[in-house]
Amino acid sequence: MPRGNRAAGQRDRDALFHLPRARGNCDKRPAIVIELLAEIVIALVALAHIGFLVLEMYFWDKPQGLKIFRMSPEQAAATRVLAQNQGLYNGFLAAGLIWGLIPSVHADEIRIFFLACIVIAGLYGAITVNRRIAYIQAAPAALGLSLVLLS
Repeated sequence: MPRGNRAAGQRDRDALFHLPRARGNCDKRPAIVIELLAEIVIALVALAHIGFLVLEMYFWDKPQGLKIFRMSPEQAAATRVLAQNQGLYNGFLAAGLIWGLIPSVHADEIRIFFLACIVIAGLYGAITVNRRIAYIQAAPAALGLSLVLLS
């Protein structure tokens, strides 16, 4: 097969499988490092949200939950069902981030959506509940979002 047709055929295969084409001799290591860092941060944020799910659904009114959330047993008992609902939402956010870690054509869009949801929820929680939420929830998600946008 002539060289020109082979190159055209390769471009067709690259387009079919959504493979990026190499551009000259540029070094792709920085982009790969940023993408790897993004995936690590996303995995850590997902793990944190699984932890939030467990805390809010199962330990809200236990000694660990009372200490972490700085509540009295009476406050915890009165808000237990609300906390379980909140924990379930955190589980859905974690599931979305894990879904975004699965290689696919739309992985970046999935990651951006769920990270943005977490940033917004974290900022809202920081404004309405406790400033610590900005550092615990919003900041790590904002870092992950920044890395995804840079990659």
